[in-house]
Formats: sequence, C-alpha cells, structure tokens
Amino acid sequence: MIKKFYILALMSVALILWSCDDKLSDVASSTSLPVHLNITMPADLESAVGGEISDEVFEIKNVTTGRVTTYTSRNDINLKPGLYDVSYEALLEITDENGNVSSKNIQAFTQGVEISADNSTINLVTYVFVPTDDFIISEVFFAGTLRPTGNQYYGDDYVKIYNNTDHVLYADGLTFLESKFTTTQKYNYRPNVMASAFTVQAIYTIPGSGTDYPVQPGEELLICDTGIDHRVANENSFDLSHAHFEWFDVSTSPSHLDIDSPTVPNLDKWYCYTLSFFLLHNRGFKAWALARIPVDKEEYLANYLYRYNYEIIVEAGTYPMSQQAYKMPNEWIVDAVNCSVEAEYAWNVTHSSLDRGYAYCGTMDHDKTRYFHSVRRKMLYLKDGRPVLKDTNNSSDDFNSHVIASEIERQGTAIDYLGSKCTQLTWDGVAPIN
Repeated sequence: MIKKFYILALMSVALILWSCDDKLSDVASSTSLPVHLNITMPADLESAVGGEISDEVFEIKNVTTGRVTTYTSRNDINLKPGLYDVSYEALLEITDENGNVSSKNIQAFTQGVEISADNSTINLVTYVFVPTDDFIISEVFFAGTLRPTGNQYYGDDYVKIYNNTDHVLYADGLTFLESKFTTTQKYNYRPNVMASAFTVQAIYTIPGSGTDYPVQPGEELLICDTGIDHRVANENSFDLSHAHFEWFDVSTSPSHLDIDSPTVPNLDKWYCYTLSFFLLHNRGFKAWALARIPVDKEEYLANYLYRYNYEIIVEAGTYPMSQQAYKMPNEWIVDAVNCSVEAEYAWNVTHSSLDRGYAYCGTMDHDKTRYFHSVRRKMLYLKDGRPVLKDTNNSSDDFNSHVIASEIERQGTAIDYLGSKCTQLTWDGVAPIN
C-alpha cells in the first residue's frame, strides 16, 4: 500500500514538472525577440556619395493574427516568433557626384519572413518610388451582377483607366494585362523572375498610331468584356454599349462563343490563355496591370515566353509541375493592382515596386456580398474641378474596397438581385458628389 502511494506521488510530481516545462516552453516561444533590420539601398543610387535616412516607417503584419503594428524607429522593433509581412518607407537625402542634394522616397516590401530564436533578421531591398506620369487603373469591376433568380450573370465586368496627370495622355498602345499566378496560392516558381518581370496570361492592347486616342486630364477610358446593353439579358445589370473598347475573342468552342459589340471597338488581342473567351476572375484572385510595350507583337511573342517549374505539395505527395506563360518586364509596366480576399490571401504576384498591397470585394472565397461591388481608387481632392486620385503603389491604401461599382451609381441600376436601385453618386465609392 505504501509502495503504491509512493508511485502515485512520483507520477503526480512528474506531471507537475511536465506541465511546468510545457508552460515554460510556451512562454519561451512567445517571448519577443529584438529584430535586426538589414536595409539595402537602391541599386540605381550607387553613384551617390552621401546619404542620410529620415522619416522611417515600418509596418509589420503578423500573418497569423492579421495584426499590423507601425514602428518609426528600427531600434524599437521586437517581435514574437512567427511569420511577418514587412513594409518600409523612408526619405533618403543624397548628394550626387556633382554635389547636388536631392531627397528620394525609398520603399521596400517583403512577405513571409520567419522570425525565430535562430533568425531574427529582416532583409529589405529598397527601391525609389517614382509616381507614374501615365495612366492608372481607377476601377476594376470583376465580381459581376446577379440575375433576379440570384444566379451569376457574366459579361458585364469592366476596367476603368484614368488620366491622373495634368496633361494630355494618348492611350494608343496602352496594354491591359492579367496575371497568370493567383494571389491565393503561393508556389516556389523556378526560375523566379518576379524581381524583373510580371507573369501574365492575358494581353490586350489599345490600337492606334500614336495620337488617335487623346485623353484629357481627369478623363477616363472604359474597357469591358462585352460592350452591349446588358439590361436586355439581365435587368439587374447596366449598359456598356458606350464603352471605349472591349476585349473580344474568337472562340474555338462553338458552344462558348463571344459577342462582338457593333458599337464598341475591339482591343488588339496579343495573347490570351483561353480557347473560348476571356473573363476577369470573378472573385478577384488576380493582379491587373497597364503596360507600354516598346516592341511589336511578333517580337514580343517570340522573345518573352516564360517556362517555369514548381511543386504542388499535398497529403498524397509532391507533384512536380511545368508550365509556361508570358513575362512582362517590370520597367514596361505603368500601373498595377493586386486583388484578393482576406480569408484566402497568400501573397502579391507582382514585385513590390509595382504594388505593396491588395484590394478586395467580399471577405472570403465565394462571398455572395461581392456582387455589384468593385474596387475603386480613392480621390484625394479636386483640382480645377477634376478628381486627383491616390497613387502610392500600395493598393491596400490607394483603393476603396468592396464599394458599389461606378457604372451602377451613374446609371442608377440594381445593387442586389432583388433589383433595389442605386440612389447614391460618389467620386470613389465613398466620397459623395454633391
């Protein structure tokens, strides 16, 4: 009896010690670690003979919790072990070889940095942010509308392209792109060309000889899937017969033919992955961009094919994959926007110099609240009566997400499958037009 009691006592002590060790382990794993920032200056500033960094801002997002913390000093950053996305901005005052002093806005962005007891260093490779002097994407309507039955309607997706400058821009040759990769699935693509190029699966170009399509400051172009009055087929949709251009595809599938609008000219199709017809991803799991391509179609298609490998890893095993798409050099891209939803977001499929954030409609995959909504670029202020839109190459900050589409507002059409009419009119989905 005494022996049995002794054994039970030993077991109790062991359990207490194990429990204490486990708690100590938990405490140790949650202890914040001082972080070392390794910041590399932009390669194009290597000729600078002096430099002083000021106004540093670090935005660090815990990937697991979604919590974002802002720091203004690199010496005060302490993080618990985990995965982090890190955004960085600062001013760099430099003196060039001729003694001229200038101030540059430098930025960096990196995703999926693992902080642990073995590694608490964050490497940031910076670049100089230069606002574009070309067109920007002001709206992407990818979610579509619903029929009165509640079923998805296709064909009324569109993109708006805006002249945010103070001078005339010519849209001739401007190219619209959709990413091959999705923002909801991250793979280790090899070779990794993201630092130099954007991987695309759809390329449509505005025709013209160079000065055929002038766009005044504060004016926009509307490009769309099908430039017809969609209210004929779906009373909850709207009229796109006034669009400037549509993307039209000659389908190889007799059961899935595209519609060629008689009132809207076609974009010049350079390439698209589909054998039927192209639609914007209706949950928004892509990036879209505008580019100025300095070579002709034949040269581009011959020289910019991108073949890559990656692995799909699932419980059943690892499966090697090999695919191909086209790559668009980053220096040709004038604007880009990544889209996703918070519940599925994995990464940006553009280099951070093109976009450091993402916009969205809905909060989860297949979110039915996304219909009738779009992502619209924020208005900063009015200048001589024209809206000046926000453009910092960070779509999380630059766009109003999940707002009523502008064409729905302007035409006063349905905002839900019940046919409730839109009665508001805004500059950007939020700021009202008086």
